[in-house]
Amino acid sequence: MPDNRIALVTGANQGVGLQVAKELAANGVTVLVGSRNFERGEAAASEIGPRAIALQLDVTDQDSINAAAARIGDEFGRLDLLVQNAAISNTGRRPDATVEDHARMTRPSNVSLDEVRAVWETNVFGVLAVYQAMLPLLRRSTDARIVNVSSGVGSLTSNADPAFGYRALFGPVYPASKTALNAITLAMMIELESTGIKVNLVSPAYTRTNLNNYGGTESVEDGSREVVRVALLGPDGPSGTFTRWENVTIPW
Repeated sequence: MPDNRIALVTGANQGVGLQVAKELAANGVTVLVGSRNFERGEAAASEIGPRAIALQLDVTDQDSINAAAARIGDEFGRLDLLVQNAAISNTGRRPDATVEDHARMTRPSNVSLDEVRAVWETNVFGVLAVYQAMLPLLRRSTDARIVNVSSGVGSLTSNADPAFGYRALFGPVYPASKTALNAITLAMMIELESTGIKVNLVSPAYTRTNLNNYGGTESVEDGSREVVRVALLGPDGPSGTFTRWENVTIPW
């Protein structure tokens, strides 16, 4: 069994996931590059370097999840770090549509329920399915941590404040999926608080990625900083936190 940390990053073939995988590998972590498309995962792993290994993982496909868990168990015997980053914001937004345009098209009164279900399948149910499959492997680690990548736009406390800058964007698709993810993560925190497995929730910055048609304000390097900081916390690091850069608490 290797003595270095073994990490799985979902959705790691592009964007924040790819940047997180790069930085973890640069810090001596062996990173399993989770990617729905294996060829893209292989390309990303090649870009990252020898500490990266491509892993086919579609978080909406239970067979794919089970196969990924079986491979990790067979090859490494455990998992030390699970970074749940895979997410989608929509299924069919026009390439020229802004985040504001999409918000107007996905109000509670006009949103497609199929769109809600599709986004939640990845952002909520996919996270829970991966957690259930990987938990036995995390239990084999002496220093296990789960980092779920959320968003500040999912904070109910913030959105209840009329002064919150992103309040007008809150809707049933992406923002509410992150609210649900926050709730699922809190349930994980409560379930595992008597164990040695740490659970943290992190919001990256409004990062320029495919998730928002590259309309974000931050680079992937800056947007990934908090995810990387929390992922690299040692065994004495905190659990049960919801933060953004740098270690600023986000209200639930």
